[in-house]
Amino acid sequence: MYTIIDVETTGGSPVAEKITEIAIFLHDGEKLIDEFVTLINPEKNIPYYITALTGISNAMVADAPKFYEVAKHIVELTSGSIFVAHNVSFDYQFVRNEFKRLGYDYVRDKLCTVQLSRRFIPGIASYSLGNICRHLNIQIHDRHRASGDAYATVKLFEYLIDISKQQNQHIKDLPGINRNDLHPNLDPAVLNNLPEETGTYYFFNEKRELIYIGKSKNIRTRVLSHFRNYNSKKAIEMMNSVAEIDYELTGSELIALLKESHEIKLHRPIYNRAQRRIASIYGLFSYFDKNGYMRFVIDKNDTRQEIPLRSFSTLASGKRYLNYMIDKYELCQKLCGLYPAPGACFNYEISQCKGACIGKELAKIYNERAKQLICEHSILQDSFFLLEAGRNTEESAVVQIECGKYIGYGYIDITQVNGNTDLLADCIKPFDDNRDIQQILRSYILSGKKINTISYRNVCQ
Repeated sequence: MYTIIDVETTGGSPVAEKITEIAIFLHDGEKLIDEFVTLINPEKNIPYYITALTGISNAMVADAPKFYEVAKHIVELTSGSIFVAHNVSFDYQFVRNEFKRLGYDYVRDKLCTVQLSRRFIPGIASYSLGNICRHLNIQIHDRHRASGDAYATVKLFEYLIDISKQQNQHIKDLPGINRNDLHPNLDPAVLNNLPEETGTYYFFNEKRELIYIGKSKNIRTRVLSHFRNYNSKKAIEMMNSVAEIDYELTGSELIALLKESHEIKLHRPIYNRAQRRIASIYGLFSYFDKNGYMRFVIDKNDTRQEIPLRSFSTLASGKRYLNYMIDKYELCQKLCGLYPAPGACFNYEISQCKGACIGKELAKIYNERAKQLICEHSILQDSFFLLEAGRNTEESAVVQIECGKYIGYGYIDITQVNGNTDLLADCIKPFDDNRDIQQILRSYILSGKKINTISYRNVCQ
């Protein structure tokens, strides 16, 4: 069963914008068997340029049902069906986000008529709905209205079904994946049924040996990318070896990162051992020289025992960042390892360095500014719980940091997240702390993402 769907919206962002019209045509693979078309009151203003494109105005939707009023019918109509649309990610994400606002996790298998058209009708200059319908002489009535565009997609979909039958292929086969490259024990339906959620995933060979662990904000998309990767012998070798796939939802991207790191160290899967973590090759380190000045240096992470203040994928990006910090805190280029020549640094010559490089500025005074850089990166010296999205709308994920040490993570009923740190501590499952875990935490916290924390008494003081 298929539901061919089109939505009109107040804008292009599924997170910020809302649906103004939805059309759903239920199709059994041979004919239409049901349909549902309605305007939706988005409960926000429809911009003029959207009205000019779709013809849908604020006045037209004023008395239309709100999404929650039709949500149950949409769930029932699309239950057990495959969500089909032209550029399916756009329509699917809008519908999915409308349900998220209602606290409901709407998940359906998807098919994209853009991808299917590229597969079965190659060589067209543009695969936009208007262009491909002109190419196939499919009439679109009420262009840029949900009903008109959805019905045109129905006719296109029926054409694609006929073509697929002529080519002895199944319309639900995953585009870009050659079944002949899959291990004979791997059921392609497993790939189709993977969740579009955050978590970790696991590849096993025919002996049930774990050969790869990964993580993603969208497990299905990430796993499918492995089976479309023909860029290296290793990638092809792994793809051919996968006989079974498993996954575990985490809800939180941070917990997926922590879990992946822990389990790779624990199980050492063969295709993870060869991986090199490009994101953390270089780090920013600090130390005191023999004269008592605090110095900074960009160095390779694997040459030092201590945890870097921050990591970088390249030496150049590390030096750019350190130059920014030099300007921000009026530090010395030479004491930061960026001016190897003898004598005073260049910034001293142009009065932007106070002379620490030649002993003119006392170490005690210079170090006060240098410590500000340290403090900017020292959030992990505190004790706190970091609250993240849970695996469903009724729970919250919790990560515990104590005096800079990673304690572990767990999940708690969202109604218990009320500042009671004893309850938060009780849900924590302990895990080992190590350098990689510290890097993950630092990078995540300093990434600029909006984070929610609850501090507690720093027991190490």
